[in-house]
Amino acid sequence: MIYTTCALDCYDGCSIVYDNDKISGDKLHPVTQGALCANVNKNIFKEPRITTPMINGKAISMDEALEYIASVVDDKTLLWRGSGNVAVMQEVTNLLMGKIDGTITKGSLCDGAGEAGIIEGRGVNLTLPLEQIAKSEVVVIWGRDVTVTNRHILPFIKDKKIIVIDPIKTKIAKSAHLHIQLAPRSDLYLAVLLARFIFMEELHDKKWLDKFASDYEEYYDFVRTFRIKALLALIDTNLDTIGDMLSLIEGKKVVFLVGAGVQKYSIGNEVLRAIDAVAVLLGLFGKEGCGVSYLGDSKLGFKNPFVTEIKKVSKVDTPFDEFDSVIIQGGNPCESMPNTNEVINRLENVKNVIYFGLYENETSRRANVVIPAKNFFEKNDVRLSYGHSYVSKINKIKECDFGISEYDFVREIFKIKSFGGLESEEYYLNYWLDQCDKMGNIFISKAYRELPYENGFGKDEDEEFVFLDDHDDDFIERKKLKRPRGYKNILDKENSFWLVNSKSNDSLNTQFEKSNRVILHPDLGFCDDEEVMVSSEFGEIRLRIKNSVDIRIDCVKITANTIGINKLTPSIISNEGHNACYGEVKVSLSKVLI
Repeated sequence: MIYTTCALDCYDGCSIVYDNDKISGDKLHPVTQGALCANVNKNIFKEPRITTPMINGKAISMDEALEYIASVVDDKTLLWRGSGNVAVMQEVTNLLMGKIDGTITKGSLCDGAGEAGIIEGRGVNLTLPLEQIAKSEVVVIWGRDVTVTNRHILPFIKDKKIIVIDPIKTKIAKSAHLHIQLAPRSDLYLAVLLARFIFMEELHDKKWLDKFASDYEEYYDFVRTFRIKALLALIDTNLDTIGDMLSLIEGKKVVFLVGAGVQKYSIGNEVLRAIDAVAVLLGLFGKEGCGVSYLGDSKLGFKNPFVTEIKKVSKVDTPFDEFDSVIIQGGNPCESMPNTNEVINRLENVKNVIYFGLYENETSRRANVVIPAKNFFEKNDVRLSYGHSYVSKINKIKECDFGISEYDFVREIFKIKSFGGLESEEYYLNYWLDQCDKMGNIFISKAYRELPYENGFGKDEDEEFVFLDDHDDDFIERKKLKRPRGYKNILDKENSFWLVNSKSNDSLNTQFEKSNRVILHPDLGFCDDEEVMVSSEFGEIRLRIKNSVDIRIDCVKITANTIGINKLTPSIISNEGHNACYGEVKVSLSKVLI
């Protein structure tokens, strides 16, 4: 029997038991409690693997492939790393880039704007422990579909009063005590409106605020600069709904579970800062059963042995064509990056596109060098988590006669190029684990706090919360799209819909199951399975209709595993946090006539 951990990109980090060639969940793990998601339990075994190194379509040996890579990587090389595997040893490739004076990327396709806002307000992004979520009385799920992205949190919120804030009527929204089906990109304005009514109804905790956020009266002045009627119109709700929410949370132990979707806009930092402010006004930080849970900083409190001085370029709007060689590790930028038509155009002008990963995809098919990787069952590693503070060992449970691990890839290139300074794999694994505390047999991050912000905010927990005091939203609705030839616009001048890009039950971003569906409200008059062209100013894709009353009539929903979805999205970078703004776009629908 061997214990290991899933390295896929999610909040949970499933703890796995391997016995007699079968895997099951570890019932003793405090988070996953014996349950495994479909991706680790099923999908990872169904997906065909890349098994043979290739150069220009010709199968070669691993030694030949590594020799070739060593001969072409230099100071004109870029490393673009995805999140197909989020364990710590993925970053060992930074050491290679440091040796060759190469370049890596900065920024995030996921959560960077929100984290920037949290740090602006709180000073540090501490993880809210699951045991505090379990002690809450009311849980506000804000832009986070926990039944899809965070299933293992469900036992911790059982029997709570649930409020869901989401443009989509998610599965959990259907059973919630209150669902606010707000307009996309209006989360900031809802948070501001809630803050204003908290002040007006004198629900704010003055005694706590005087100690930990004494500028609260200035924040009241700030939120009063927004007109209530205009805010209600932006959010598309009414005063009764606001009153219902405040009645549910007044005087209760409340936890906010906030998803990354609320901040995938240029003003994403302001959104999280405003949501935090609602919790601050109610005095919900540093108290039992209270707080705001976003994506925690998993590396907080750790010294990272893979940090080195390296040149950096944007991960959101990457200038691939400025490099002679591009190593793409554990990612699929030709599907996952915004404005993928431009991504593909730039990659086509790169002399050496080196794909290092597990599965064939839109990126591997465009690479002239392909290196098969090991999956997390086939190597040792360490798994941190952005959903909790537990740290888990990833123990190799099986041998595989193809592929190479990230550490071995770096080690072999170091050998070929006669580089020194690389420590053993065991050294790096222990480097991470030795920094942890232990609770029984379980490793835990030193950044763990039973009651985060109990003594104050900031890195030393001796500062006050800093409220948002300025708002600069210069988003302008984009010009009306030109219709592609061969298609007829069947809607009127209001043929403009917010694109909601959400996760799928059957995949993890672009990995595993694929979709070809666009989900929209049946009142728009389309038929199920009807083929339409979905267009934005950045591109267009053909999809088939799936009608659902669970979506707002001014939105279309396309899940992240839909082939071509990011031909529609812009490569806009958030004002803070250098984050991708996937939600900063509207699309039109046209019936396919040919």
